[in-house]
Amino acid sequence: MKVTFERVIPNEKSSFRTIHNNSPISEFKWEYHYHPEIELVCVISGSGTRHVGYHKSNYTNGDLVLIGSNIPHSGFGLNSIDPHEEIVLQFKEEILQFPPQEVEARSIKNLLELSKYGIHFHHKVKKAMLPKLKLMLESEGYKRYLLLLEILFELSQCEDYELLNKEIMPYTIISKNKTRLENIFTYVEHHYDKEINIEEVAKLANLTLPAFCNFFKKATQITFTEFVNRYRINKACLLMAQDKPISECSYACGFNNVTYFNRMFKKYTGKTPSEFIKNYSHNKVSV
Repeated sequence: MKVTFERVIPNEKSSFRTIHNNSPISEFKWEYHYHPEIELVCVISGSGTRHVGYHKSNYTNGDLVLIGSNIPHSGFGLNSIDPHEEIVLQFKEEILQFPPQEVEARSIKNLLELSKYGIHFHHKVKKAMLPKLKLMLESEGYKRYLLLLEILFELSQCEDYELLNKEIMPYTIISKNKTRLENIFTYVEHHYDKEINIEEVAKLANLTLPAFCNFFKKATQITFTEFVNRYRINKACLLMAQDKPISECSYACGFNNVTYFNRMFKKYTGKTPSEFIKNYSHNKVSV
């Protein structure tokens, strides 16, 4: 898993960038990255994984997330299947300068402050915003800019959302320790289905065990054990979405005890495996 800096170039004759992804997911790199631009991602339908800052979870029936400047995140096509369609807006905060007396603009400023935590808007908000986002793809010039303001203002008035992170991830920690974190993430990707020896991972990072534990907690705000458990649960969710039996998903993701797997699953998803399968099947029908 690489952690890369992405250079965002605005569309021609525009101060920001609009992307319409509607190609096979195999054509895109859904890697962990960051950029100074604030990003609004609308997945029109389907399922996949959202990874924003410290937060990682799965979505179904589409998604709408606002991601603040320099917050590391993955592309929302991660772990999705075709067809995957999304509209993405990327803009710098500097293009939204308002006079101090502009009272109406204060809510947008508050929204952008909250975006540093990653904002997940509920499904009905996504449904309401979709027509304007589609219109954005057809608009040009000043009309396009006004649409951006309108979208941000409406989102700033909305209360149907949740913050994805409890703390703001300092991207400098990611960028300064890029290679070390890449090695750790890649190791977990390749070994999550087996027993992981934390001392081995510490050696890989060229750190003593206590130093490794301190480094990882500082960089990610969670312990290495919690990171591994979250990663495994995420993989288990993907397998269950493919109608695999719960016990098979448990062992395939490195859990040697189904009871412990059930406990960890409830801890990180808020649902039992059976409830997740039932809920996913319902959403799949809706899509």
